[in-house]
Amino acid sequence: MVKIGLLSDTHSWLDEKVFDFFSEVDEVWHAGDIGDPELANRLENFKPLRAVYGNIDGTELRSRFPHEQIFNLEGVTVWMTHIGGYPPQYNAQVKKRLNSINPKLFICGHSHILRVMPDASRPGMLYINPGAAGIYGFHIEKTLVRFDLDDGKIRNLEVINLGKRAKI
Repeated sequence: MVKIGLLSDTHSWLDEKVFDFFSEVDEVWHAGDIGDPELANRLENFKPLRAVYGNIDGTELRSRFPHEQIFNLEGVTVWMTHIGGYPPQYNAQVKKRLNSINPKLFICGHSHILRVMPDASRPGMLYINPGAAGIYGFHIEKTLVRFDLDDGKIRNLEVINLGKRAKI
């Protein structure tokens, strides 16, 4: 079993509560728009980090992290990218590749909208957008997601609310 802490759209700002909520996870995953390389460093120094770059990420983050991550962990095929849409409104690139990748877990960020939902057209696939953990954007609440991967299953999924986004 592997415990995962998932966040996205920090936009160079990281709530210190993330470290408490992710204290027991084995890995942290960031679904893009990290913003600041130092933020990525802090997460990497805390736990093993899997991340993708987002549309606001500069050259340094784009050289450190890929556009997408496709991997299998604990019997779960995961596809993580920053911009993907949502079921069934995926962007054209995602629609083209879903059948060939056939993930059990599809993760993206970008929209700042928390969504955890099965894709009715793809039995067995779970879609997760953890919302936005940062303070920049139009979202009202800062959110994270925590879950376990265990023997081909996604278990113990929790949405964590970090509170209201500060007005900037």
